Amino acid sequence: MSAPTKTSSQLHFEILLDEQKMPEKIYWQADSATGHQHQNECKAMLVALWDGQQQESMKIDLWTNEMRVDEMNLLFYQTFHAMADTLKRATGNEEAALNIKAFANMFGENTEVVKKVE
Repeated sequence: MSAPTKTSSQLHFEILLDEQKMPEKIYWQADSATGHQHQNECKAMLVALWDGQQQESMKIDLWTNEMRVDEMNLLFYQTFHAMADTLKRATGNEEAALNIKAFANMFGENTEVVKKVE
């Protein structure tokens, strides 16, 4: 019996900078199952990495000057919820995930991303 064939996938970011070296355009591209590649544009990106050897996180946070404050607030609101879901799936810690979601909801109300339910 032969060992299963390993595959790889690539994620590529291209950042176009203005004269002050600030992000003007952000493009990303990922391998797809069909083999087709398409360059996508976005206004912001938040990338978190874990260095197991150093036991610390690293992050890349970039946004263009086109990113509005209300869009940034929505990005964070949605990201907090996604982080809670990831934590629950990865660790099974439902209580911590619920705490993060409660914070996300409070953040959403404070930034008016979501309206208070009274």
